[in-house]
Amino acid sequence: MQNPRKTIRPEHCEECPSLGKGIFCELERLCLNELSGHKVNNVFKKGQSLFVEGNPPFGVFCVSEGNIKISKMSSDGKESIVRIASQGDIIGHRSIFTDQFYTASATAMEDSAVCFVDKKYIIKLVREQPTVACHLISLLGRDLGAAENRIASFAKKNVRERVAEFLLLLKESHGTKDEDGKCRLVLKLSREEMASIVGTATETLIRFISELKDEGIIDQDGKSIVICDEERLVEFANISY
Repeated sequence: MQNPRKTIRPEHCEECPSLGKGIFCELERLCLNELSGHKVNNVFKKGQSLFVEGNPPFGVFCVSEGNIKISKMSSDGKESIVRIASQGDIIGHRSIFTDQFYTASATAMEDSAVCFVDKKYIIKLVREQPTVACHLISLLGRDLGAAENRIASFAKKNVRERVAEFLLLLKESHGTKDEDGKCRLVLKLSREEMASIVGTATETLIRFISELKDEGIIDQDGKSIVICDEERLVEFANISY
């Protein structure tokens, strides 16, 4: 039996596997030493919450390893997944700088290593380190752009197009090439989670996934989805790619 993957908690920021991907990637060694002294290392088990919608923010979370889903709950108790944060992403920053309660919840999708940096220190760092401020502004801009694209996609595209586009987005963020050149999506999502992100009923998503499999565009290998024909998937998504 294969041993479960061990989640590593790096004590120092210089040892973090996500260092080159996050907002702290251009900090000098002295600043990284200081940051390391202000962060708290945590491992969140699958299903554990980092924070909950409606609670006050006390700092930001930086994902070192793993995947975190950001979700909102509707008035009828239905979960809607807004995005998935992975290695190098920070979470909770918008609430910190708008001085609002969390507008969404964050939950570990698998065992994940996440560092917490308190609100007071992160604001001090943004004021004193222009590179951190610039990366943060860029991040907020990307978040806004992604939200605008999501709204446009929901307004203009049918479910089949949204499913295909979502698989292409997963390819960019969580895709690896197999030896045969096909792309494997290493992030394993349940059909319910995929339907929540795409914005459709689970039964509808399953039907379109089956259609894509029947067309030979994707395949299933255990719980992993494999993209077999990217060009045709782009056609189904109806996007310029």
